[in-house]
Amino acid sequence: MTNFLAVERALRAAAPYALLDTARVVLAEHYGTVSVDLLMADYSTTVLRSVDTPAPSAPTLPVHSTPQGRAFGSQQPVEQRAPHGGEVTVHLPVTVRGDRLGILTVVLPADRHAAQGIGELADVAGLLGHELVVAERDTDHYLVARRAARLTLAAEMQWELLPGRAFARPEYALGAQLEPAYAIHGDNFDWSATADTLSLAITNGMGEGIEASLLTSLAVNALRNARRAGIGIADQAALADQALWARYRGAAHVATLLLSFDLARGVVQVVDAGSPRLWRQRGKSVERVEFDEQLPLGMFEETPYMAEEFEVLPGDRLLFASDGVYATHSPEGDAYGDRALARALAATALLPAADVPGAVLRELPDYRGHDADDDALVVCLDWFGRGDGPAA
Repeated sequence: MTNFLAVERALRAAAPYALLDTARVVLAEHYGTVSVDLLMADYSTTVLRSVDTPAPSAPTLPVHSTPQGRAFGSQQPVEQRAPHGGEVTVHLPVTVRGDRLGILTVVLPADRHAAQGIGELADVAGLLGHELVVAERDTDHYLVARRAARLTLAAEMQWELLPGRAFARPEYALGAQLEPAYAIHGDNFDWSATADTLSLAITNGMGEGIEASLLTSLAVNALRNARRAGIGIADQAALADQALWARYRGAAHVATLLLSFDLARGVVQVVDAGSPRLWRQRGKSVERVEFDEQLPLGMFEETPYMAEEFEVLPGDRLLFASDGVYATHSPEGDAYGDRALARALAATALLPAADVPGAVLRELPDYRGHDADDDALVVCLDWFGRGDGPAA
């Protein structure tokens, strides 16, 4: 533990852009590492890229077919041993409250590995993750390392709005993904946790490019402003509706699904103001959960909104999708949301919530048989209930 505390002090004192260099020095000093590398997951979570070579043309490692990728997917350390008792390479997940940032790869002499194991090194990887989140307030270094291609300006604006790509607490686990990750424009998700509630918003701004991003940004920030004032979700929707109407006078609107989860009771308040939809997997059954459809935000002046309720049970999996997912049509004309989405949800039953959105979105190109013409958003929520889930 003395070694860990020394690493912690060094990382906390490091310049925000120098976390990896600092980690290399202190891990070599206190754990005997031969080399250290930090790999960041890209925006589509399909490849890992070293922060040492952040240019978009730099080499990448696939998430789905490499030891580093296995550690990222399983969220467990993966070891590679050199022949004849040589060095041991350990790939350690860098994750913060369920949000998977990347992989810390360390190379150790075999004797040092045998002496200390990997428990403290796994803790170091977690510590590094927290420092990365703080450092991103002051440097672009790690954000640039996540880019396997250049983001459009609209995508840049959308990703800056997001809370993360995953989040986990004892009562629930969340995962979310947007596609096309490097050219998204109108779709967005947002969440916020308290000790007793989880707030979740799925939004879909009309239009394309920067105009769609500007519209969604106004809607998301209006909803956050109302939520942070302690206002219920029906009034959150009403205030955001007024903000959008004041700016666009009905010429543009935002489809929104707002939810507030009571963690103790498993009761969810919902305002359905547009196109995002919800499917629930309970046991082996998958069904769409329908609500009273109300007007999208900003369509008309001073639209009143009403909240309704439904219940979630421990073991429920909820999947939220934008119209770019469920309304996608196959070459035969079948909408993805008619039957294929339920099959995809059943097929991913054994995956953790963080992996489900990517798995569902990877099926879309094969289903539609042509290039996407709309944003695609998927959010997955696994509900454990209070006292029924593992600590995060």
